Amino acid sequence: MPPRPSRPCVLTIAGSDSGGGAGVQADLKTLASIGVHGTSVLTCVTAQNPEGVLGVQPMTAEMLRLQMQAVFEGFKPAAIKTGMLYSLALIEQVVKSLGALKCPPLVVDPVMIATSGARLLKPRAMAAMRDRLLPLANLATPNLDEAKVLTDLEIHDVEDLRKAARRLRERYGCAALIKGGHLAGPEAVDVFWDGTEELLLSAPRVRRVSSHGTGCTYSAAIAGYLGLGCGLSHAVQLGKAYITQAIGQSVRVDGRDVLEHLWRA
Repeated sequence: MPPRPSRPCVLTIAGSDSGGGAGVQADLKTLASIGVHGTSVLTCVTAQNPEGVLGVQPMTAEMLRLQMQAVFEGFKPAAIKTGMLYSLALIEQVVKSLGALKCPPLVVDPVMIATSGARLLKPRAMAAMRDRLLPLANLATPNLDEAKVLTDLEIHDVEDLRKAARRLRERYGCAALIKGGHLAGPEAVDVFWDGTEELLLSAPRVRRVSSHGTGCTYSAAIAGYLGLGCGLSHAVQLGKAYITQAIGQSVRVDGRDVLEHLWRA
């Protein structure tokens, strides 16, 4: 019998989306499509669908710690991404757990507000996100609203995206991917800056498709490609290609738009 194929492991630390379009559910589907084994640490359970968030139940910090312990005792993640962290206590525990490990490449999606408008990061947790988690990251992937909060800049065009990417890098020390999908125009443009290399990542805008879960999926794809051994800028480029196809090949489920996470599979 030939040897069984092996594949790397990637960890997502994020909330659960009962609608299956975002959060850990989107992350695990994305990682499976890319060809890595996804492991997960739940931060919160949300009662959620594409129209809104009905409720949030956070994990205790101790339960988060035990999940991290279980994953790292059983596996050796080649990359990690964080999504919805929600509270000060959970961010502090993530930082503490990562600090006790030989941390692989870390992608931080600074989830603050859902597409529906629901707040997914408590105000008291903002300082911990800025001061303790982002300095540990290899890459941060804020959307426009999150980038405005993190950089104190107004963002109206691609030049503003470039300025925001530079300021985020200067403030927090990590590479920045500022996602400009909500800017007006025929192209969806994102800007990557790592202090040396700048990428303007552009794709034709897909009209009339829900954006629910795009941020989670994009950051999970980047983490997945990092887990496969890609360099950071290459992983970002592949992540952009992945999310572009996931949006472009989206399907309808009970009258709602759903990203096609498994298009590569």
